[in-house]
Amino acid sequence: MIVILRLALLLVFLSAFPGQADDADTVSYTLNTGDHVQITVFEEPDLSIDAVLDDTGAISFPLLGETKVRGLTPRELEAAITEGLRGRFLINPQVNVSIREYRPFFVRGEVANPGGYPFKPGLTLEKAVSIAGGFTSRASRSEFYIMSDDAVENESGKGQPAQLKSRIRPGDVINIEQSFF
Repeated sequence: MIVILRLALLLVFLSAFPGQADDADTVSYTLNTGDHVQITVFEEPDLSIDAVLDDTGAISFPLLGETKVRGLTPRELEAAITEGLRGRFLINPQVNVSIREYRPFFVRGEVANPGGYPFKPGLTLEKAVSIAGGFTSRASRSEFYIMSDDAVENESGKGQPAQLKSRIRPGDVINIEQSFF
């Protein structure tokens, strides 16, 4: 009876606090300059830090020193820190890496307020234009380009052609072209 009661309480607890679903964007997200990460080492508050990736794509981590993290996923960074601490400093380190704040995205061209803006998951080009104050009267409603950190530029140097429903990622630069009609 007690076992059934414990299981029921566990199920109620888990349903009250559902985990965040890992979609393809979250799992494959790679860290880069400007990302703000929180690294927690269970039961080791002196080793738990908040850090912003610097221009070199590195952070300073206690006991491990300067640690290059650019290009790693949060899970890969967890594994690297775990391995760095295991044995020499801790027997079985439990490391968690979470993204406190993504690097900003940028909107330029024919929008009311061009500039950099904080990234939020689920952002589309249409939402990004709204955040930037909307289209100017001279903006093209069909010619948009996105330059990503990891994308190869096309011949025009403007980035990849996009649509209003295109997904925006942290660090993307959105270019809203001018309409000639």
